[in-house]
Amino acid sequence: MAARPEGTPVWTDAMFTDVEGAKTFYGDVLGWDFGEASSEFGNYTQAYKGGKAVAAVVPPMPGQDGEPQSAWCLYFASPDVAATAEKIRGAGGSVLMEPMQVGDFGSMCIAQDPTGVTFGVWQGGTHEGFERENEPGAYAWAEVFTREPAKSDAFFTEVFGYGSKKIKDEHMDYRVFDVGGPQPILGRMMMSAEDFPAEIPAYIQIYFAVDNCDLAVERAEALKGKKVFGPMDSPFGRFAAIVDPQGAAFAVIDEKTTVGDMPEFE
Repeated sequence: MAARPEGTPVWTDAMFTDVEGAKTFYGDVLGWDFGEASSEFGNYTQAYKGGKAVAAVVPPMPGQDGEPQSAWCLYFASPDVAATAEKIRGAGGSVLMEPMQVGDFGSMCIAQDPTGVTFGVWQGGTHEGFERENEPGAYAWAEVFTREPAKSDAFFTEVFGYGSKKIKDEHMDYRVFDVGGPQPILGRMMMSAEDFPAEIPAYIQIYFAVDNCDLAVERAEALKGKKVFGPMDSPFGRFAAIVDPQGAAFAVIDEKTTVGDMPEFE
C-alpha cells in the first residue's frame, strides 16, 4: 500500500476501562471481530471487519489517575512524526504525548489544537493504518467540532498543508479540508451554544459506515448506548450520533441512503 498523503486520517483507537464491554458493544453494533491483545504494547487490541484492520481498543495505562474518559482518537498521517510535533507547537497547539516508537509498527504522538481538539499523528511502519474504509463496519469520515473555527482552521491548515472550502450556507459554519486532491478528507463544524452545552469539550467526531443506520442505533441502545442525534437523512447519507456505554462519542452513517442535493462549497 502506498503511503497516505500527509494529513490524511489513517487510524483510530479508543481507551476503555472495560475493554471486554467495548468489544461486546462494537462487535454487535459494527460487526467487529477482535484479535489477540498485545501485552507488550499495553494490551492494545485491534478490531477487524472481514479480516481487515479497522480500529483498536486498549485499557488505561498503569498508573493513570482515576478513570479516564473514553473517547475515540483520530490519527493523521505524517512522514516524520517528530517534525510534525514541532509544527504543532509552532502553530499554537500542544503535544500531550511526545513522539514515540511503537515497535516496528510505526511512530506516534498525541496532540491538541489551540481550541482543545485532541488528535494523534501516525508515521506508519509495518502498520500503515486502515485496511478497510468506507465500507460497513469501517471508518468513513471525521469532523472537527470546535467553538473557535478560525483558530482550528488556521492550525490544521498550517500543520498539514490542507486546502479547504466552506459550505455556501449562511446558517452553518462548515468547512472541508483536502490534501490536494478533488475529494475532501476531513470536515469542520462550529459548535453552537444552543446545541452544545459548555461542558462538552471540542473534539473530533468519527463516523463509521453501516448498512442500516436505524438498525445500528437500535443495537446501540439495546446495549445501553445513547442516541444523541438522528437518524437523519442528508445528501451524504443517513446518519446518527451515539455515545457508547462508557462515554465514547461516535457516529454511524449509511452512505448509500442519500436524500437531497449535494451542497455547494466556495
